[in-house]
Amino acid sequence: MNLPLPVAVGVWVVLGVVLLLLVLVGRRRLVSRTRQSVPAPPAPPADLGELRLGPIDATYVSSTLTGDWLARVGAHSLGDRSTARVSVHDAGVLVERGGAPAVFAPKDALRGVGLAPGMAGKYVGADGLVVVTWEDPAAGDVAAVTLDTGLRTRLATDRSRLVDAVRHLMTSAPAPKDPQ
Repeated sequence: MNLPLPVAVGVWVVLGVVLLLLVLVGRRRLVSRTRQSVPAPPAPPADLGELRLGPIDATYVSSTLTGDWLARVGAHSLGDRSTARVSVHDAGVLVERGGAPAVFAPKDALRGVGLAPGMAGKYVGADGLVVVTWEDPAAGDVAAVTLDTGLRTRLATDRSRLVDAVRHLMTSAPAPKDPQ
């Protein structure tokens, strides 16, 4: 069946618009669903303390619910892939994302760190992602939830350095307080 060119182009345009609308509706539903179960991440403190590592250039892959690396969190832009600069400070892990709010995992909220081959739509194989597990604290009427945040460092050698720095931060004792 040969359709005239204007009709064929019109059919493809309508099909493209319908597919775009389906993607946008699905994304809106993901954001709505996860906003009810995932609190907004804490803002980075004014004083991050001593810089332990970084900043390291990376790609912020996404954040997912811990244990289910396909359960991407759409709320608070946590599921949006972006360029990032990751740094480890005495106060925690800071992920400064291009075009999106920074993600800050406080030292006390860190639960684990490791390497993985992929998560939520990004598979790189051979332990190519650094996955930081942390607890997003409760906010308002939304309970705390544990998240996995995936980062793909630009340089392969930075992966092990980042994992080591986060592990060291997790095991280090808190700084002694000034007796007054």
